[in-house]
Amino acid sequence: MFDFSAQRYILAPLAGWTDLPFRECVKKFGADLTISEMISANALVCNPARSRKYYEKSPLETPFAVQIAANNAEIAAKAAELLSEANAKGELDAEILDLNAGCPAPKVTRNGGGSALLKDLKTLETIVKAMKKASKFKLLSVKTRLGWDRSVAEEIAKVCEGAGADFITIHARTRSGGFTAPVDYAAIFRAKGAVKIPVIANGDIDSAEKARAVLAETGADGVMIARAAMGAPWIFAELKGGDLNERASAELKARVILAHFDAIVKFHGDRGVFLFRKHAHRYAKSLDGAARFREEINRINDPAAARSAIARFFGN
Repeated sequence: MFDFSAQRYILAPLAGWTDLPFRECVKKFGADLTISEMISANALVCNPARSRKYYEKSPLETPFAVQIAANNAEIAAKAAELLSEANAKGELDAEILDLNAGCPAPKVTRNGGGSALLKDLKTLETIVKAMKKASKFKLLSVKTRLGWDRSVAEEIAKVCEGAGADFITIHARTRSGGFTAPVDYAAIFRAKGAVKIPVIANGDIDSAEKARAVLAETGADGVMIARAAMGAPWIFAELKGGDLNERASAELKARVILAHFDAIVKFHGDRGVFLFRKHAHRYAKSLDGAARFREEINRINDPAAARSAIARFFGN
């Protein structure tokens, strides 16, 4: 069972990025927990079968969390029931149910979900309580931000704890801060001191050194890595003290990139060639010839031709 007997290193759920093939990549490098892409509770309730693809998992993904976005308690509870049933049938196999109360995307917040829940903490409280009551998962967690347009992180943490959350993850910006405002790790420190449940720190953690500094500053029980893992799934090995020399690292990276491509095509079919392009761009970043490679890979739709181009560029 997932616990906090040691500091934990977690891959953040990112829509369009953290599908099964990518999560499997980071799991090979030691991520302690992976999380499904965000699933709309409304979509899940309306069409459970269509949402199933989002919570398929790799055999390597143990433990595993599934994340939903919801804007009211009734739908959130129904989604928790459906996912609990999927768990019981062996269709899901997850330990943790997570509520997204942090997504800043307008298409989510304008419907009252994601970080819009931080406008009204009473609504957040009722949703977490409803999920806790309906869920058969071992743990319930909440991913949040510091607030909507001002920091109320301590209050949010207390609300989540009181409503039944077993742990929370806090991105160190408000919703209005987007992804560019200065991070406020001191607010996570204060939230951590306000509750007894574990707190995970998130936001601009892009290296092992930064992770250590954030853990020391916040007193958090772990860190969640988001965009820094895109194009660098091996960051989790670095977080856990791995030390690869430059040559071995380059060889390893080439193998990982090809394995990721093979997995994404297997999972998504030929559409995986298109979906891999953004990953290829990230993997190639800062390498000689990256611009030419991006232009080339963007024009290729055939899986075999794409694989050959990737192998040539990354030297495998």
